[in-house]
Parts: sequence; C-alpha cells; structure tokens
Amino acid sequence: MDLRIELATSASPDRLFSFVDDLADYPAWMGLVHAVGAAEGGAWNVELRGRIGPFARSKKLRMARTMIDAPSHVRFERSETDGRQHGRWILDARVESAVDGSHLTMDLHYSGRLWSSVVERALLDEVEASKARLSALLAD
Repeated sequence: MDLRIELATSASPDRLFSFVDDLADYPAWMGLVHAVGAAEGGAWNVELRGRIGPFARSKKLRMARTMIDAPSHVRFERSETDGRQHGRWILDARVESAVDGSHLTMDLHYSGRLWSSVVERALLDEVEASKARLSALLAD
C-alpha cells in the first residue's frame, strides 16, 4: 500500500516540521498513532490502532529515523530487532516553503497484507481527520 498525504498551511516550514520530525508528537494529531514510546538506539515503539465500527486492530512497530534534513525532510523506517521478517513501513515527510506558508507531503509505504479495501477506506477517512487536527494545532 502506498498513500500520499498533502497539507497546505499558513504555518512556517520550521513550525510545520516540528510536528513531523519526532514520532512522539504524532499521537497529538494522527489518530492512527495510538501510542509512542522511546525504544533503544533512539528509535520509537509505535502502536497503530484502527477502528471500523465495533472492530479494532492494533499493530506495534519499532520505527527509526533514517534521514533528517531539517526543516525540509525526514524519513522513518521500520527497524525491528527480533530477527524475524516483517512488512516494510516507510514514512517520508517533506516540508516545502510556500508563498503563504508551507506545504507538507507525506508518503506512507506498507508492504504487508494488513489492508483490505474497507480498511483502506477507513484509513483514508482517518487521514483527513488527522489533517484537520494538525491544521488546528498549527493555527494555535
């Protein structure tokens, strides 16, 4: 699954980047990110949680920041330490300066088999809600 998320905001690139460069900040605005904790080696333990009606599904990942070029580009990749094979998760965020603020482009890649068309629709709905929450935080 590949998903692109875009957001235009009047916030400065530095301010926008401060919300996407540290996974610990994601639960405040990204509804799919239920919890984030520090992991060994500067990585994060991330719990994703999605709900469709009465059903909920959780997924726990160890994510590491594999690239940072502040305030314009950050990339996180799944980095498990258990020696097993796992689906790839890659989150790549780019912030560009715009005439009236900044623009965020986030690309999410997942190579596993978690998603069905129903789950993907719920994911897209949550992405839109998350964009609204991030916009509200940036406006404060």
